[in-house]
Amino acid sequence: MATPSSSFVDSQTLTPQNEDKRPQPSVSENIESVNIESINIESVNIDGVRHQHVVFSQDDPENPKNWSKARKWYYTMVIALTCFVVAFSSAVITADVKGVVEEFAVSEEVVLVSISIFVVGFGIGPMVFSPLSEIFGRRIIYGSTLLIATVLVIPCAVAKNIETLLVCRALDGIAFSAPMTLVGGTLADMWKNEERGVPMAAFSAAPFLGPAIGPLIGGYLSDAKGWRWLYWIQLIFAGVAWFLVTFTVPETYAPTILSRRARKLRESTGIDSHVSEQDLDIRTLGERLRVFLIRPLQLLFGELIVFLISIYMSILYGLLYMFFVAYPIVFQKGKGYSAGTTGLMFLPVAVGVLLSSCLSPSVNKHYLHLVKKHNGKPPAEVRLIPMMLSCWLIPIGLFIFAWTSYTNLSWAGPAMGGLPVGFGFIFLYNSANNYLVDSYQHQAASALAAKTFIRSFWGAAVVLFTEQMYERLGDQWASSLLAFLSLACCAIPFLFWRYGARIRSRSKYAYAGEDEESSSTDVETGNTSVNEKV
Repeated sequence: MATPSSSFVDSQTLTPQNEDKRPQPSVSENIESVNIESINIESVNIDGVRHQHVVFSQDDPENPKNWSKARKWYYTMVIALTCFVVAFSSAVITADVKGVVEEFAVSEEVVLVSISIFVVGFGIGPMVFSPLSEIFGRRIIYGSTLLIATVLVIPCAVAKNIETLLVCRALDGIAFSAPMTLVGGTLADMWKNEERGVPMAAFSAAPFLGPAIGPLIGGYLSDAKGWRWLYWIQLIFAGVAWFLVTFTVPETYAPTILSRRARKLRESTGIDSHVSEQDLDIRTLGERLRVFLIRPLQLLFGELIVFLISIYMSILYGLLYMFFVAYPIVFQKGKGYSAGTTGLMFLPVAVGVLLSSCLSPSVNKHYLHLVKKHNGKPPAEVRLIPMMLSCWLIPIGLFIFAWTSYTNLSWAGPAMGGLPVGFGFIFLYNSANNYLVDSYQHQAASALAAKTFIRSFWGAAVVLFTEQMYERLGDQWASSLLAFLSLACCAIPFLFWRYGARIRSRSKYAYAGEDEESSSTDVETGNTSVNEKV
């Protein structure tokens, strides 16, 4: 059953159900629920062995969903800030590519590789950090990876050659990918289904605001201090994010909290039968990695829905990174603006992102209305409605950007073309994620991982050929090419609106509606049991 979920899902910390090898309790032996020292325990029989299963009580103060709203909102904003810092770090260095070219005497294409390999890390890291978070919890993964990422910024800032810069940026991208992977799950750990819409909307803007604000701050900073300060500012931001996440945000992953509680019970009582759900998961790290590495590729190349949605999202993601190269071409080379002034041209994109984020709760409310209308079992295709309405904004914005970018015309035309593009990003992205989740409920993690994998590699590639494309086609036709591609992609949501249910019914992995159990409600949680952001 497809149940209400958040307006944003970008977590890959779930494991497909048919890969779950945990022993299951015998229902007939699930005898009683007792309370020892205010700790809720269920006596269960698993494979003939009786265990005292440690679980949350209804009003358990250690259950993140029972924390006060003020506390949850603080953690939400810290996590959203972390996501913003990661996205900001991917984009801020685009403000002064020329400075690196001049200092290291390399081509512009080589310097742009420092952006590409950083984005590639976004596709690689989740394959490892997702299963690790199931074993060790979210907090330790946040703290360790953010610390590594923060430290790796230092050699970038003091690099004496391009090789140092490229190697450290590659490692930094992998380390920085962890927060983007886990953030949706962290928020869903804390917020109940009916509360989740607004927090997820607040978070969903962060991955798009970072790339829009990065060139603005970076432009003025590089004009004043030079390109190395584009890395020092990353160090400052990342250091603040690391401190806040490490020292003010507790563990939110329920299985890890319960596992620690069970361990304390074993130590205090001397009874080894006290266990949590996490303790009963017998899969090795290798087995989890195998699922996270192989299953996404199976879905990507074997499932039409996953393939086309991934292609669409890759084009959008590539468009965002194409702007980092296209804006300096149009505004700096074409109009003679400084890096700082060129950064101001990204503001309409940021405004569009903020406006759509403000409307995201209304979209979620409309979905809840549809859930009631379908008696709690809406088809996955209702998730496509926001996509069908907003998909036209991307080509409209691109055509405006393309045909108002003549050097003799005002800056306002191409700059304002970013407004509908930014506005459309959030709705398209959230809709696509939710559709994949509802379509591949027990394989949701793998479907999202497939999308992230191809999206990251395409975003990395587009940075490398954008300048050549603009040189050969001209500013107007190069931008128009992207507009035509996004226009062609507008057919995808309508295709699945018409034929999606039929495609799912013939799929080996998709959810076709016959299963009573849905994972869409908690897909953001990142729980192994599949009971989210980026």
